[in-house]
Amino acid sequence: MTDLILPSLTTSHSLKGPAPKVDSHAHTRAVRGDVAHIRYAGQVFVSHYAVPMPKTVGAAGATLRTAGREDAEVIGTLAAGETFNLLDQAGGWGWGQQGEDGLVGYLPLTALEP
Repeated sequence: MTDLILPSLTTSHSLKGPAPKVDSHAHTRAVRGDVAHIRYAGQVFVSHYAVPMPKTVGAAGATLRTAGREDAEVIGTLAAGETFNLLDQAGGWGWGQQGEDGLVGYLPLTALEP
């Protein structure tokens, strides 16, 4: 019979405090409170990780905003033909990242080619 090795009951594990918050004003990391780009799995804790769906910005270009509404702050623009990596969509708006490492925000789904 082999001996069963159990961890010591005197070993303690403790939490080191809250995880650092992602700077939501940086607009450069595809991380929200509920979803993050799959590349952040193991780095940030969210309920869902998404594999981006590359989409092409339509002929009119697109305005990138801080929230999925027309009155939200503009954080950038995307040129026609540029890649937008879509990570989430709801209510006619898409959330994602400009290219592989560009700005992160919302744009109207109508700004993307089908």
